[in-house]
Amino acid sequence: MILPGSSFLAVAVVALQAPVELVGADTAWMLMSTALVLLMTPALGFFYGGLVRSKNILNTLMMSVASLGVTGVVWALIGYSLAFSAGNAMIGGLDYAFLRGVGLEGGDWGAYPHLLFMAFQGTFAIITAALISGAVVERMRFGPYLTFIALWTIVVYAPIAHWVWGGGWIGALGALDFAGGTVVHVNAGVAAVVAAVLVGSRKDYGRQALLPHNVTYALLGAGLLWFGWFGFNGGSALAANEIAALAFVNTMLAPAATLVAWMLLDSLRSKKATAVGAATAIVVGLVAITPAAGFVSPLSALAVGAIAAFPSYYIILLRSRSRLDDSLDVFAAHGMGGLVGALLTGVFAQAVWGGTDGLLFGAPQAVLTQAIAILGAGIYSGIATFVLLKLISLVTPLRKAAREEGIGMDVVLHGEEGYARGEGAVLVLADGFFSDSGPNPTVPVGRIDTAKEAV
Repeated sequence: MILPGSSFLAVAVVALQAPVELVGADTAWMLMSTALVLLMTPALGFFYGGLVRSKNILNTLMMSVASLGVTGVVWALIGYSLAFSAGNAMIGGLDYAFLRGVGLEGGDWGAYPHLLFMAFQGTFAIITAALISGAVVERMRFGPYLTFIALWTIVVYAPIAHWVWGGGWIGALGALDFAGGTVVHVNAGVAAVVAAVLVGSRKDYGRQALLPHNVTYALLGAGLLWFGWFGFNGGSALAANEIAALAFVNTMLAPAATLVAWMLLDSLRSKKATAVGAATAIVVGLVAITPAAGFVSPLSALAVGAIAAFPSYYIILLRSRSRLDDSLDVFAAHGMGGLVGALLTGVFAQAVWGGTDGLLFGAPQAVLTQAIAILGAGIYSGIATFVLLKLISLVTPLRKAAREEGIGMDVVLHGEEGYARGEGAVLVLADGFFSDSGPNPTVPVGRIDTAKEAV
């Protein structure tokens, strides 16, 4: 198996004949890394939440938070086994279903408990599913969304994780993906585009400016994502060792370079360095360095971060002029960032830094190997996502009606508002109607004030 940051021998995760002695430092670092990566999912909620309109802030946060529950349970019951137990080149087996055989012993995953490795990998599955929500915010129904991410974790995420890290065909090719450029970001980016197309555009898309309601949330979310990403990349060394230190430092440097490049691009285009641009740049830089973090030098990490800014920046500009309502530019930030990062891993990787030599160090075939891995994962993710959403749509609508979308997903789907207006709030009655619940209600029960509907 190709574990993140490990050697390139493709074997399944199985307990060794001679148990590996647990190492306290490794266990402590993996405990911390698991907690850091778990924090990234609510951080993603704040990043996304700040970029939507105020009437949809709670729903956007809930789409991330709910993945903690739904994807976390699915991962423990079946996803982990499909990804990391012994199987074939395409899928793992059921050896670890319902956590059977996943105990406190060390093994070829590292000198820390097997159960901890399962949890660490589970945090990756959780945030990958949540990433897709950014493409369908402000209109997708909550029930179909939860159904989708549960099935998607089993049908899409687990197989691709197996292909790359669990002894599957991509790992056997020798493709490099230290912490999830292909497994997480290309995978989620392609799925996001498919979801945006099938769910359809927001009713106001292309007709009015859909402005972020709280850019400070987006900056807060980006900062917390950066913080959590030290566990995402550093923890993928699977030990408290020199590769963890390398991945940690590269995770600091690459987004810094992306941020500088992005602010320059913003300033050249509009004479202003925007806060939304800064938050987006941080995420793009983090995504781009993810596949390379434990394989490239710190100077190469700076180059990866700076280069990644350009395609993502211009794809965001192009997408905003198109009919594709990938609402929070999941593909531009994650899909393209992961693609560029994965390809640049094949350019900058060096054996002396923990990887295998890439294009600049005498191995041009590394770029082709990376491209094959990207193409295989992307095609499968797109097709499988399309099929899943089509099947769900045959049972129940994927989105709310335009009138309910105008009210806002917070009230319609959750019966709550992110921000109280004055001394009152919207009261959701048992029959689904709405009325004001303030001290001087002005709206009769059973109708919705048109001004409120237009918010």
